[in-house]
Amino acid sequence: MFGVSTYCLSDKSLEVALDFLAPLTDIVEVMDDGLHYLETAEPLLSYNFEYFIHAPARSVNISSQLEPIRVASVEVIGHSFEIAGEVNASVIIHPGYYAWKQEYERAARQLKKSLAELRALADECSITFFVENMPNWEHFFLKCPDELPLIGETGLALDVGHAYLNACLDKYLELPFSHAHIHDNLGRDDSHSAIGMGEINFKPVMEAVRKNNVVPVIEVDSPEGVVASIEALKNL
Repeated sequence: MFGVSTYCLSDKSLEVALDFLAPLTDIVEVMDDGLHYLETAEPLLSYNFEYFIHAPARSVNISSQLEPIRVASVEVIGHSFEIAGEVNASVIIHPGYYAWKQEYERAARQLKKSLAELRALADECSITFFVENMPNWEHFFLKCPDELPLIGETGLALDVGHAYLNACLDKYLELPFSHAHIHDNLGRDDSHSAIGMGEINFKPVMEAVRKNNVVPVIEVDSPEGVVASIEALKNL
């Protein structure tokens, strides 16, 4: 069993993306951002998918030291939680970032504060959320496993491509995780390439996915990449 992210058609409307995915999978992760931003749950209710929702991340920073921005970021993600509650979906969020390395400790405190507030909101909406590990972007949290204590009891959404970029995929695969994004790359850029088009060995990845009993979500950058990744998964 696998899911597919609407990221593959982020340049088209959400309806176009969902129509494309309908014959391919029963499980969809909606990239709740850009053209796929969800004002309401209505676009999702016309389909029979099992959903995950990737909360907005492009203009959001739950680790911001500017309190109004941190508060607004939590509110934006809280809106995703409300929609998720209507369609019985779990939500994936980003951990945020800090502008200067000297601000790490203060930003880490802001992250923990935001996660506590989000746990309360998740309980109100009767949903679960997970925090995604980040690629090799400077000043972002949760690039490597040694930062996992920052998210406490919140589950990890393991992004395989991001972990590979930070040369710590093997370490992540040894740890428990609650969700998985799978895509390939050549170890340099976060290309979200189709499985088999990069350097990642997906055999241990899929073994860890099965061990943790999670649904792997294909998160590649094109419709053609989705089809190729599905075939690669079948061969595995």
